[in-house]
Amino acid sequence: MHSSRHIDLTRRNLIAAAAAAAAEPAFAQQTPAPPAQGPPVWLDMDQKALDDAYDQSKYAPNIQQVLGRYVTNSEAARARLGAPRRLSYGSSAIEGADLYATTRPNAPVHVFIHGGAWRGGLAKNYAFQAELFVNAGAHFITLDFINVLEAGGDLAAMAKQVRSAVAWVYKKAASFGGDPDRLYISGHSSGGHLGGVVMVTDWERDYGVPANIVKGGVLCSGLYDLKPVRLSARSSYVKFTDEIEQALSSQRHLDRLNAPLALAYGTLETPEFQRQTREFAAAVKAAGKPVTLLVADGYNHFEIAETFANPYGLLGRAALEQMKLRAA
Repeated sequence: MHSSRHIDLTRRNLIAAAAAAAAEPAFAQQTPAPPAQGPPVWLDMDQKALDDAYDQSKYAPNIQQVLGRYVTNSEAARARLGAPRRLSYGSSAIEGADLYATTRPNAPVHVFIHGGAWRGGLAKNYAFQAELFVNAGAHFITLDFINVLEAGGDLAAMAKQVRSAVAWVYKKAASFGGDPDRLYISGHSSGGHLGGVVMVTDWERDYGVPANIVKGGVLCSGLYDLKPVRLSARSSYVKFTDEIEQALSSQRHLDRLNAPLALAYGTLETPEFQRQTREFAAAVKAAGKPVTLLVADGYNHFEIAETFANPYGLLGRAALEQMKLRAA
């Protein structure tokens, strides 16, 4: 009797385990199988592995669902907050920004720089973050700017517009009730790269404003040294040169970093996006500058950006703490 019951339980356990194993791929975030190894191009990666390591779609099977949430959650935020005020920081039509204003007088200002592999993204689809800042007593601004395809492959044109936008916000903050001395930025993905570029801008030389106009940055899943990116498939649409690689690799210009950084990545991101953030954080620390490294366990590249909208989420909490604000 005992033996029969043991066999029955064993069969039940095997059936349950098999069912769980069959169901797992439907829910688990799958990482690509290791490719057939060719000659190494960067570290121990061959060309395909390196290309995959700079292509988030290979590591985020739910990319379309999450990007869809950006849109619908932004629509819902606008329904509650009202339409943003549209600002113009430059002469071209794309050089604009959406301002979601708080009612607090002389409030701090938070500028968000969106991602999209340098090829896409719109300010309006990142309004889902706005309520956190507005309700905590800060103005929230999300930028539009030229993409690299429209710029003919020129990353410098993108960087120039984003830097110009931040300088414009500093100069005009008082006109919309903002405190220019409490200006902060954040960025995600290629916006994290551009945010890094903003943080190491020579503001005095290039824009005639104080060197420390930006008081802090929260950068998520960015690119901070462009050498391996240049070796990847992204070079098919970005016109990398030695000058671009040097000028727009923020890790190489830490002498111009004047404010604390919070740097974040998710454990389900590509190996290169994880490494880029870890090594940038280590370089900032080695330079004697204040930096915090944040790791989002179980989040992929697109999911982690949603934590900006949660005052208790990894990025929302970091942004509020940096601005010395509390959730409403």
